[in-house]
Amino acid sequence: MNWALKDVVSDVDIAKVAQIADEVWHEHYGELLGKAQVEYMVEMFQSVPAMKKQIAEDGYRYYMILLDGEPMGYTAVQPQGEKLFLSKLYLLAKARGKGLAGRTVSYLAEQCRKEGKTAIWLTVNKYNSGSIAVYKHLGFETIREQVADIGQGYVMDDYVMEKQV
Repeated sequence: MNWALKDVVSDVDIAKVAQIADEVWHEHYGELLGKAQVEYMVEMFQSVPAMKKQIAEDGYRYYMILLDGEPMGYTAVQPQGEKLFLSKLYLLAKARGKGLAGRTVSYLAEQCRKEGKTAIWLTVNKYNSGSIAVYKHLGFETIREQVADIGQGYVMDDYVMEKQV
């Protein structure tokens, strides 16, 4: 099992990540959030134009998660002072349970240490129990709750979790 991260910079790679995002979001969040909110959030945050803006204007770094050379998911991070915001970490259903999230977070933690950062933080839906369990297993702790209005009458009802590096 050969794990790797690939920098997402080309239009082809961004389009592939958008395709993975659409598949993962509909599969994983459909029941949790409903189809309409999933479609809104994918368009607002995970479409090709949204990702291009995040990379070009907001300082995000996207990485495709590869297993034996095949795209299995992606992650996106944004440096924020002494911390790293883990904005996205999504895996295709067939890639879950193979340790890919752990390898990815370990890599990000090592990068944080090299850059002098002290922690990685993220937000996760309060009702996304599977992901919460994975993050806890990887050393993240819940530090607070957060509700964010994302427009069109939708909110993100999240826990903020953090891992010291």
